[in-house]
Amino acid sequence: MRKAFVPSLLAALAFSGCAAAYSEPEAVAPAASVAPSGTAATAEVETGSVTFSMPEGGIDLEGAAVLAWDDATRAANFRRMEDFFPGYEVAPSDNPRVLSAGDALPAATVAAIEAYMARGDIAGIMVLQNGRVRHEQYGMDFGRDQRWTSFSVAKSLTSTLLGAAVKDGFVASLDDPVSKYIPGLVGSAYDDVTVEQLATMTSGVKWNEDYTDPNSDVARMFDTQPAAGEDQVVEYMKTLPREAPAGEKWVYKTGETNLIGVLVENAVDMTLAQYAKDKLVDPAGLASPLFWQVDLSMRNIGGCCLSMALADYARIGQFALEGGEGVVPEGWFNAAGAPQVDFGEAMGMPGFGYGYQWWTYPGGNYGAQGIFGQSITLVPSQNLVVAMLSNWPKASDRAQSMERLALMATIAAGAGPAE
Repeated sequence: MRKAFVPSLLAALAFSGCAAAYSEPEAVAPAASVAPSGTAATAEVETGSVTFSMPEGGIDLEGAAVLAWDDATRAANFRRMEDFFPGYEVAPSDNPRVLSAGDALPAATVAAIEAYMARGDIAGIMVLQNGRVRHEQYGMDFGRDQRWTSFSVAKSLTSTLLGAAVKDGFVASLDDPVSKYIPGLVGSAYDDVTVEQLATMTSGVKWNEDYTDPNSDVARMFDTQPAAGEDQVVEYMKTLPREAPAGEKWVYKTGETNLIGVLVENAVDMTLAQYAKDKLVDPAGLASPLFWQVDLSMRNIGGCCLSMALADYARIGQFALEGGEGVVPEGWFNAAGAPQVDFGEAMGMPGFGYGYQWWTYPGGNYGAQGIFGQSITLVPSQNLVVAMLSNWPKASDRAQSMERLALMATIAAGAGPAE
């Protein structure tokens, strides 16, 4: 049963007085030293390979948070994160989804997109309707053969892998306690939290997501060097206290999406990257390699840090729009993209809320969001997907979110009804 929740103060301020999609600051990379692995390990999966990569000479991330990069550095580095961070490279599908050309959007809609891109901080926008490309445009010297990082867009993909684990029987029920799949959380504040409450960020566990605060949970979690054999995420998250009964308070927590990643990896006995190859890359027909960063435990970061080509972000959106048939339980995206956490009742803004790691918007629309303006927006009633990659001047800003929301409304109005 869905409930109305009062979001955290920061979220409330982001929503107050505007119809803007909200994203809080988040962790973007481990803030500690990672030693070189010495060799590249390759894990074979059913229809391709997933290869571990380490930047040449290893990498020292101490004190080098992405949020500290200036605008020019972000613009240069967002398209090549694999040069700076360790992670898994996932081969594309052997049968990529063909994105054929559709009718061009109306001239007035195209003009609105071009005016938005003229700001100079948009790397690309792709509009799909009925699975066909109605608009594709690039900026910032970025092109279709390159990939761009997307930060918390990864949360929605990790949620989809959770759905796949349910479909495959690795996760028996969303009502199961999280500690059933992450034994390291037994005896912690997460012991009585369900998988569903983790997916909706309603655990009731206390958390500070302010990445500008060096003492925040999100900063300390990524700054903690795990002992040999220990899991970085679990070792930190199990120390957190409870502030509300499970299921009664929503607070945005990157750490909890990282826990979902641990949960899925434990349940399916493979990395998120390996599982994504079989459950996302191939079914969605991604045409280019995907890169997904790892944390200090060499786990894929469930809440962050994957890079793809613009068209592949759009393909992921189309896959979700079509229901993920055969990969997730029937009706999964109807639930995942619905306001399980309803901000509207508290804020007087119907439709805005949070599902299973997807943000929800009025009219039954939903989407994935990452800092600096990355997004995949879905409009099911019009069979419409809009993927955007960017380098906003600020990681998260209400005015920027309002501009994007207005552009999405303009695109939807111009696109017209689905076939």
